[in-house]
Amino acid sequence: MAEAKIEVEVGQEDVSSSSSGYLKFIIPSLIGVLLFLTPVKFNGEVTIGVGIFASLLKNVFSEHIPAFIVFILGLSVGVSILTKLVKPHFIMENKFLKGLFNVGIWGISARVIGFAVGIMTILEVGPEFIWSRNTGGVVLYDLAPVLLTWFLFAGILLPLLVEFGLMEFIGALVQKIMRPLFKLPGRSSIDCLASWMGAGPVGVLVTTKQYDEGYYTKREAAVIATTFSIASIAFSLVVANVVGLGHLFIPFYLTVSVACVVAAIIMPRIPPLSRKPDTYYEPVGQKIDETIPEGVSNLQWGWEQALKKAKTAPNAGKLFKNGVETVLDIWLGLIPLVMSLGAAALIIAEYTSIFQIISYPFVPILEWMQLPEAAAASKTVLIGFADMFLPSVIGSGIESELTRFVVAALSLTQLIYMSEVGILILRSNIPLNFLELVIIFLQRTIITLPVIVVIAHLFVF
Repeated sequence: MAEAKIEVEVGQEDVSSSSSGYLKFIIPSLIGVLLFLTPVKFNGEVTIGVGIFASLLKNVFSEHIPAFIVFILGLSVGVSILTKLVKPHFIMENKFLKGLFNVGIWGISARVIGFAVGIMTILEVGPEFIWSRNTGGVVLYDLAPVLLTWFLFAGILLPLLVEFGLMEFIGALVQKIMRPLFKLPGRSSIDCLASWMGAGPVGVLVTTKQYDEGYYTKREAAVIATTFSIASIAFSLVVANVVGLGHLFIPFYLTVSVACVVAAIIMPRIPPLSRKPDTYYEPVGQKIDETIPEGVSNLQWGWEQALKKAKTAPNAGKLFKNGVETVLDIWLGLIPLVMSLGAAALIIAEYTSIFQIISYPFVPILEWMQLPEAAAASKTVLIGFADMFLPSVIGSGIESELTRFVVAALSLTQLIYMSEVGILILRSNIPLNFLELVIIFLQRTIITLPVIVVIAHLFVF
């Protein structure tokens, strides 16, 4: 045992003594921080570097992106059907392509529906409830372009954040906070920052990649994906302006943050998240041990682990190849699901009374909480499960500023919405099913609603 320890220490000393090892950790990680974790103001909005790239691309090709998305939808379903019928060698013998296109009947059905919705929406043909601007139009012209542009850059540039030691370094520094408070490893703080500064789906992407590579257990990945994928500052500002609360943005976002922290403390300690096993993704197993040896400071341990990680990072070609595969997986695998399931969720929300009916029990609760226009507010409480933006759109017509504040803040703390994040989680290897996402959504609603109301009553209004 002593010999093993000496060997590890010598290995660490070898790594630490190399100036090139320092640079390989510091330079890519610093670029990753600047691109993913540093808030900047661009065109009057707070965003991050990756968001600027995505916005520029979206602005330049805004007229052509919907047509390109429909092309992607058609390519996805066409190659999937070809794979099922012909089984071409170049796909069946390639692990990535086989996993992407050799899908089951439900996967092909979702892709066919997504392509059909895309065609009907861009051509405005067929039943209007499918292609209207509030259903298929929202997905094709609002949600899918964000996924297309954000993940083009996030997928390729993400290795700068996770492959060169930054997560190991930060993880060691904040481990003593994250473990007792959130029952999570220190490295999960990076996921949270990526969501806060960038976008919730980016945080889920980070979590998914880390889980697939053996750095999170099943429980940790499930908790992080449903608890730390916070709505970004930029999106929160948009929501605040939609409901006419731009002048109260600072107290508004502080309220959202406090409510999310309370939920993050409670959620890992109750089912279904608490019952997830602390075992790693079976195909890869455990790839990390965050136990800090006695006599070694958190800073020293984090530095040593970061240098070791940077030394073993793949070369540029391999990283680029992995990034391209991530982008193609999002474009050809996720966007068709967003198009089909997202449109279905919005159709249910827009053209049926299901969400309104199941929200009736919240009327007396909101009245007891002394919220004006409780009946109107109750319609927004559960509709956020379809899409995070819907509660604010529906609640923008409420006259009471207090009620609009609560409605908008609650929509940002619920986190699980099926038009984007929910589908991303379901499609990943993270062990969460649809029913569990419903339960987690309701739990977050029950936990964060009273927190938001109390803060709004005591400190804002």
